[in-house]
Amino acid sequence: MRIDRIIEQADHPLFSFEFFPPKTDAGERVLGLALESLRQLSPDFVSVTYGAGGATRARTPELTKWIKNELGIEAMAHLTCVGASRDELRGLLDEMTAAGIENVLALRGDPPRGQSEWSPHPGGLSYSTELVELIHEGYDVCVGAACFPEVHPQAADLAHDLRYLKEKVDRGVSFLITQLFFDTELYVRFVEEARAIGIEIPIIPGIMPVTNLHQLTTMTEMCGATIPPPLREALEWRSHDPEAVLQLGVSYATLQCAELLAAGAPGVHFYTQNRSHATRAILSALQLHRPWEPRPGLGGGDGSPRPTVRALV
Repeated sequence: MRIDRIIEQADHPLFSFEFFPPKTDAGERVLGLALESLRQLSPDFVSVTYGAGGATRARTPELTKWIKNELGIEAMAHLTCVGASRDELRGLLDEMTAAGIENVLALRGDPPRGQSEWSPHPGGLSYSTELVELIHEGYDVCVGAACFPEVHPQAADLAHDLRYLKEKVDRGVSFLITQLFFDTELYVRFVEEARAIGIEIPIIPGIMPVTNLHQLTTMTEMCGATIPPPLREALEWRSHDPEAVLQLGVSYATLQCAELLAAGAPGVHFYTQNRSHATRAILSALQLHRPWEPRPGLGGGDGSPRPTVRALV
């Protein structure tokens, strides 16, 4: 089922997970255990990444098809412009749509490992806007895209970033998933600014539970996300104790998700790193607590409802 239709028909916030194609047999076993564990939480959809620099390009459609057809979970394949000609991209899209895949996340992609600068394939595309257009014009699929609450690392500023994002939306994007972030206010402000320039599609916050301090530092450096000083200090103080880091990471992400959902976010997309324990704990707590439901005495001080950045239109 197309994700835009899932969103339209939902009477609850959407919860989704991101996985990446494993490169080893051990990685496949870890992913299999994670998928089986998280499937029990009834995710609305999962997404499968393209791999750094398109390194696991061939495995993305394969894993996406398996999740959708064998596990019965709606799945979305990532697709990037990296290292592929227009014809090769169309070939991948032909393969996906023939297998019943109805959802694609269109991205420009990062440079291949070992390269500092991004360069297009000689017969390929230079920008994600072009990829969105190629997909939208030739295939009956739902197209999603990424957005950056803290501004894309290569954008001059938020205004330029939002103008480019609006162009992607105008070319056929149906929903957005944010890059990871750790401050709810960043999402609130970003949604407000996006709405102000006419971006009205759902904006789903992307959350990565902190489970490993070194991994967190690497990820944030890659995508330009910032770690609030109090959180960084608390994590570094526990750096000698991996279990304590994990416990704090799960607690922080649970509170952050609760804030986002109470403010009206249309759901949460979890960057799982192919592991289930942290995400399972967070989502189980959210499903029990249901912070998106209004509660007496939890609105404004005068009894008014809480402020909302509701992204469903």
